Amino acid sequence: MKKLIAAATFTAILLVSCTPKAATSTATAGTSTSTAEQIAQGKTIFENSCGRCHKLPDPASHNSVQWVGIMNSMAPKAKLTDEQHQWVYDYIVSVKK
Repeated sequence: MKKLIAAATFTAILLVSCTPKAATSTATAGTSTSTAEQIAQGKTIFENSCGRCHKLPDPASHNSVQWVGIMNSMAPKAKLTDEQHQWVYDYIVSVKK
């Protein structure tokens, strides 16, 4: 499982680094483009959409780079829009360890 997460993270970083910055709408490590209201919506989406299928992970359990890979693999399964994907990512990385 750790190898799968590491491979997904590496792939996500590679894809993010190879795409034009203006064209990407998926989460990128360390950046927050959401307002406080959108981050609050991200928390709600995280709790409702992610919690529907499995136990919610502790947002502080991974760093922002690891969350890129996790979010990029899980957001399609949760049928999140690009905006919702960004809001959830911004919520997760806003939680302090």
